Amino acid sequence: MKNTQIISNGDNILSHLSISKLKSFPKHPFKMYDNEKMLGLADSIKEQGVVVPILVRPIKDNKYEYEIIAGHNRVHASKLAGIDKIPCNVREMDDDTATILMIDTNLQQRETILPSEKAWAYRYKLEAINRQTGRKSQNGDQVGHHLIGLKSRDILAQSSNDSGTQIQRYIRLTNLIPELLDKLDERKLAFIPAVELSYLTKEQQGWLYDILSREEKYGVPVKQATKLKGISQSGNLTYEKIDKIIVQKNHEPPKAIKVPYKAIRDFFPPDTTPKEFEETIQEALTEYFKTRSQKQTQKPQAMER
Repeated sequence: MKNTQIISNGDNILSHLSISKLKSFPKHPFKMYDNEKMLGLADSIKEQGVVVPILVRPIKDNKYEYEIIAGHNRVHASKLAGIDKIPCNVREMDDDTATILMIDTNLQQRETILPSEKAWAYRYKLEAINRQTGRKSQNGDQVGHHLIGLKSRDILAQSSNDSGTQIQRYIRLTNLIPELLDKLDERKLAFIPAVELSYLTKEQQGWLYDILSREEKYGVPVKQATKLKGISQSGNLTYEKIDKIIVQKNHEPPKAIKVPYKAIRDFFPPDTTPKEFEETIQEALTEYFKTRSQKQTQKPQAMER
């Protein structure tokens, strides 16, 4: 069935297209909305329809099917709402332009973006820029000859809230196995440690994930992540070494314990020095545990009847 063209505006054509003809963009790093948000969007579409048309491009060698550049959530919500057709801006564009536009649109419009989403988005955009930089731009000022000589990550930073260095860290995260990326998204693994762990081999990352799954109460602080990275780069990192670093480190006693002054001030004169505080507390603890031990050994035996 032919598509009904509504408006033609330069390179853009506004049409109502059958959802069955729409395909997801191959390098789409963004996850769909969670169930509650998706259902809310579906309810809104049932009442008002799709207010903002999605952006698509014709699939090469198949003029009756289209790739979604922007609007994956609206398409899925429309399916849930039982809608067959959806308004689309149809635009011809090459792979690199489509990738850049898809990523920029999502980065700008989404309220929350997971670390893994941003990591892959930056990587795909960087790869597209690297392919386009150095040749004459056919798509306006987004990429082109004026970018020659600039580091690609700094080019990304020009249209982002992240610095070139931070963008480099995000792209580094794409070297993590999916399981560790999920831990980062779930906030069970901090950002900087995750960057350090991305230098481990895939096999070593698998070992680490196995240990973290077994010892769920343990995380990977920056110091330990950096240590694992160093041993890995020296070629000496084994399962046993990872296990020892993660588990034993978390068992190490603290080097110092802080006690709020207001909790103990009533027991000391105002002019007590820090050294006197420490000595008195040590003496008190020694006496306390000595007395406690004596009481436990002197418990009366149960009376015989």
